Amino acid sequence: MVPKYYKYFYYFLMFSLLAEAQELERNDKIILADIPGYITLKGDFHMHTVFSDGHVWPTFRVREAENDGLDIIALTEHTGNSRVSHDYDVDHDVIKKDISYDIAKTQPKNQVLIIKGAEISPGVPPFHNNAIFIQKADDIPIDYLEMGDKYVMKKNATREELMAPFLEVKRQGGFVFYNHPMHLRQFYNWEKAENKDVFTDFHKELLEMGILGGVEVVNGGRYNSMAHRIAEKYRLTMFADSDAHHDIGFKDSHRPMTLVFAKSKTEEAVKDAILNGRTMIYHKDFLIGRIREAEPFFKSAIKLEAKMDKYKNMPILKVKILNKTDVPYKITFHSDYIVQNLPMQRTTLIPHDNTEIMIGPLWDKPKEINLEIEIQSILVSPDNSLKTEFKIPVPTK
Repeated sequence: MVPKYYKYFYYFLMFSLLAEAQELERNDKIILADIPGYITLKGDFHMHTVFSDGHVWPTFRVREAENDGLDIIALTEHTGNSRVSHDYDVDHDVIKKDISYDIAKTQPKNQVLIIKGAEISPGVPPFHNNAIFIQKADDIPIDYLEMGDKYVMKKNATREELMAPFLEVKRQGGFVFYNHPMHLRQFYNWEKAENKDVFTDFHKELLEMGILGGVEVVNGGRYNSMAHRIAEKYRLTMFADSDAHHDIGFKDSHRPMTLVFAKSKTEEAVKDAILNGRTMIYHKDFLIGRIREAEPFFKSAIKLEAKMDKYKNMPILKVKILNKTDVPYKITFHSDYIVQNLPMQRTTLIPHDNTEIMIGPLWDKPKEINLEIEIQSILVSPDNSLKTEFKIPVPTK
């Protein structure tokens, strides 16, 4: 029996979808830097609701995302699991795979951009992958599964059956990224596999076909250095997602976020950013990205002011560094001169606070100082943190 409120959600959906589209406002609960030419949007592109194997209602996901400071979410129900939690008395025969997206869009006064998605979930290569920016999840085939008490993998699924959902996503103009590499290792016999690469031949074929374009480097609370290396090697867009099934439970930190550098808070602009790899990862107090985005992101986050002064009768340059964002940055200074008040040349730039350093002595009266900064909390590869430099003019007075 379908609950009474369930019958009426379509009325809300009708008004929601017919409303005149307006660009959504950015969520300012977490202050981050923008990079020149783009705004920074905070997203989570992997989560579930009661309409697959999650335990919360779709509108709850929207409110939760807004409370957590997000701008974008994608609801990605398993295509082979369109069942509903036993807590909800719903006729499964009428359930469509797009229904969580449709319900989420009815959330009143919503400023979260909701992207239609699905999770393609075979237990063999290419394993779990998210498809986002799709048109209709119901059209994604699941012939690699068979139905018993629930959908399970066929013992001998063909390559054509495994490839079919990805071809449909491509037909719909969607974008595919590889979820949590190695997460299914307990279900797959790697010892007997001919090719033991986590990025399998199937993934390489999807990449060559222009279907696969990204990889999840952070899933839940875990950073995956192997996935990071895959992103580097194959130039894949990097994602950090919650993969939430219950309510978000990150008590000591913010939830993992994919930072998207877009022209505007619209689906078209977000898709353009993801297709072109303009993302970074915000995980705990760490940021992960390519130098192309990471360097301008850090430089936009701080403001430097310099003036000449004296320290123990030595001429020094006093530099005030303002961190304009909510991210604490652990940094190390490198210069031809000594940072007098930091014997180890290290400090943390506290959010929304000034850090003052004293560089010298400047007996040679330089016209400018080349200050190199290594930011330990920004990774540009699994083995390297971001290094950048500032040329600071030395005032004559």
